Amino acid sequence: MRKICVITGSRAEYGLLSGLMAAIKSDYELHLQIIATNMHLSPEFGLTYKEIEQDGFVIDKKVEMLLSSDTSNGTTKSVGLATIGFADAYEDLKPDLIVVLGDRYEILAAVTAALFYKIPVAHLHGGEITEGAYDDSIRHAITKLSHLHFTSTAAYRQRVIQLGENPERVFYVGALGIENIKNTKLLSKADLEESLGFTLGDKSLLVTYHPVTLEKETAKQQCENLLTVLAELTDYNIIFTLPNSDTDGSVIMQLIKDFVSIHKERSVAFASMGKVRYLSALKYVTAVIGNSSSGIIEVPSFGIPTLNIGDRQKGRIAATSVNHCGSSINEIKSGVELVLSEKSQQEAKKTVNTYQKENTTANILNVLKDFSLDNLIQKSFYNIEA
Repeated sequence: MRKICVITGSRAEYGLLSGLMAAIKSDYELHLQIIATNMHLSPEFGLTYKEIEQDGFVIDKKVEMLLSSDTSNGTTKSVGLATIGFADAYEDLKPDLIVVLGDRYEILAAVTAALFYKIPVAHLHGGEITEGAYDDSIRHAITKLSHLHFTSTAAYRQRVIQLGENPERVFYVGALGIENIKNTKLLSKADLEESLGFTLGDKSLLVTYHPVTLEKETAKQQCENLLTVLAELTDYNIIFTLPNSDTDGSVIMQLIKDFVSIHKERSVAFASMGKVRYLSALKYVTAVIGNSSSGIIEVPSFGIPTLNIGDRQKGRIAATSVNHCGSSINEIKSGVELVLSEKSQQEAKKTVNTYQKENTTANILNVLKDFSLDNLIQKSFYNIEA
């Protein structure tokens, strides 16, 4: 029986992986192993490993790594701690294949340790571009440390091949998040409001803002600019999802908490909403604002506009419902006016999601089951003919 080890370190990543994890778990030819790490184990980020367990999964190993500091020094040391922890986990679990998603620094630690343990890695969402964050370099590094690749668009498949990966190991499957939307039973508006303890009303926004990690000390000013604009939208109720454990993330987190304390009658913040509540909120809000990948990948499927602020997601393929703006007050204000306009609202309803493809989970599962692991560790650089 092939042992497939899925590694997850954040609420968002788990929300994307959960359907695939369930498919692996239910397949009699496979044995699911789970390693939870980073934000899942932190009280500050909601102890979201409990959500994994509540969904009926067994966590085989927990890799503690997150320091209280969100400085560059603290982040670097967290990667070192994670590498040590993953070494111990692999020593005990001895997986046949590791599955990872995305571009987080804990995943870089996971695949680095796997390299020395000669464990093949299957990577989801490679080939993508986010020029404003160090995640961009991490993602490409993970690609070079991986052996099977599942991309969300055909263009991203070509980019992974451009990085020297053999086309026979690179599969265009679409985005798991889109399939999750179709397979998740969403809450009614009343049930969602009761669960959140918050009234959406007729006009509401979902806001997620993360640090732009390749810029130096811009988090505070850029977040303040966004909050200045949001403070003027007095007829809109606002749901904030707090930032990830990135360098300077605590600065943004505190600014949002301060905003909510001042505007408590029309705003609320969550460290983690969970997959069902988050997707349900997207069904009812007027627009999504911030710089999260979800605003580009998942939100277009709900027929509402996204305002993507700044350079964090620069270079990522986006649907027509995604609007981009700079990070100054005037640029954000103009961007917000655009996505709230009747024209943008109507156009978003007709958008086609670039990341949608049929049978995403099934196609990934088939490769995980059937692709030969013999000599998979050894890779030859694939040269593209001029």
